[in-house]
Amino acid sequence: MPNRLKREFFTGDTEGVAKRLLGTVLSKRAGGVTLRGKIVETEAYFDQDDPPSHAAAGRTRRSRTMWGKPGLVYVYLVYGVHYMLNVVTESEGKPGAVLIRAVEPLSGIEEMKENRGTNSSKSLTDGPGKLTQGLGITLEENELDLVNSPDLWIEAGEEVEEGLIERSTRIGVSTGKEEELRFYVRGNDYVSR
Repeated sequence: MPNRLKREFFTGDTEGVAKRLLGTVLSKRAGGVTLRGKIVETEAYFDQDDPPSHAAAGRTRRSRTMWGKPGLVYVYLVYGVHYMLNVVTESEGKPGAVLIRAVEPLSGIEEMKENRGTNSSKSLTDGPGKLTQGLGITLEENELDLVNSPDLWIEAGEEVEEGLIERSTRIGVSTGKEEELRFYVRGNDYVSR
């Protein structure tokens, strides 16, 4: 696992981490195959003062991972259907996480298609529920440490030029809608619609 991101990368300002994650490579080992996708869309979520964040309700059984050390994986189920993959940020004891919203498939594409039950590469991982289904990420991965897990990690990739990073309001939130905390690579076909 060359170029695996170290804990320092995930530590600190959640908004900065959300932008820095663009262009890095999410990798999942499953059944002897490594599925890889370039991260092209993220959203930042903060502490108790950020109404759409799970941390706003305080530390719960579901959200307690957000208070953990930076680089932990926080996975939860939404609507009883889709798993959402987040990376914990900030320093331990201060909640913060980045939702990985979309990846551009790089390798293990046939396995991703099989996991998604499709023959098409189009729309394969262009949304948070699609990418977790494609990569086979479930609650089993919750609380894994991206810094040393043998099965799930993030590698350095190509740095995205500041001019190619777009920002907008977060998707699917009922409060805090005005906050522009969604970041994505302009023109990438795998950014969610």
